[in-house]
Amino acid sequence: MRIHRAAALIAACVATCTGAAAQEFQLEDVPAAASVPIAQIKPRTVIFADQRNDKLADSSTGLIPFDDWARSRPVQRRFLSLFPSFVEPTLNQQTKLKLSVYQAEARFRLPRPAAALDLSRYANVAFLEQIDPAVKHRPITAGDVVPNKDAGAAHNRAPNRRWCEDVKAICVQSRYMFEGKIPAGIQLANKLREESKKPIPDFIEFQSEMMLVMQPHLAELPSLTGLDSTVTGGLEQNIFWVNQVIQFGKLLAVLQQHPTEREAAIATVYILIAVRNDVLNKQKEYSNTPMLRNLVPAQLLMGNSSFNSGDSLSAGLPKYARSRIKAIADMMERE
Repeated sequence: MRIHRAAALIAACVATCTGAAAQEFQLEDVPAAASVPIAQIKPRTVIFADQRNDKLADSSTGLIPFDDWARSRPVQRRFLSLFPSFVEPTLNQQTKLKLSVYQAEARFRLPRPAAALDLSRYANVAFLEQIDPAVKHRPITAGDVVPNKDAGAAHNRAPNRRWCEDVKAICVQSRYMFEGKIPAGIQLANKLREESKKPIPDFIEFQSEMMLVMQPHLAELPSLTGLDSTVTGGLEQNIFWVNQVIQFGKLLAVLQQHPTEREAAIATVYILIAVRNDVLNKQKEYSNTPMLRNLVPAQLLMGNSSFNSGDSLSAGLPKYARSRIKAIADMMERE
């Protein structure tokens, strides 16, 4: 009898422990990730915040004008812009390209010392494929990079180097085919466009560079996270060319030792997307055409259209950011 009871208890424990280990991260929306005390972050919980209700956000789009963001948040601008000195570019030597930004930040706890976690494991194409399987990637070199060779994209060049020339960088060209109803809507919009205008692509294509953050910049990251503890790693992806809608993007993951627990780490992840306002201004054009009302760019970008679907870019930036960060947390938890 005792043997049977012991066996039953062991089986129950194994089932419970296995279920706990396999449990995915849950997202908890908060006003700001840094506003939640570290001690209150629960296991397998992602503390998530974006700027849609920020006082600087445009009420009609949920996005923050780039100039307002850069002026009021210089620390974020320094670390989350394409490069610290980036400004809204001037086209044709006279027209300033206005931008708006979507910013998301998240924080979660990992049950291992930060020094035991190696972010170099994620500086590869396999990592990108796992966090968003809908996007397809192929390696590129510095000679393939559009801003390196195209004068029309020169404003996205890093000031002190060429993209993808660093031997430690992983560089890719990526393509995402829109899902759900969006391709049919784009096809209709193209039929209604003037023949002189270029057709709207039914895909997003972009080029990016991914690499580890090195010293001395690594030691400066607590000024961004607001967490006073040792930084053991940083991983960043810079999206420096996109075929439409987006001007640039940034993913930055920062790993720090838990301030009070030796056997735990804290990860903070940022996603920033800078959107072209000339695309957002098509809102009036589309909203006045009944068949295109679901294609209003700002609504699609922010996930407020009936055309939004899935978990990738077709879902809109808020859901896309949540899905991507949750996938990163799940991967780090399983390391």
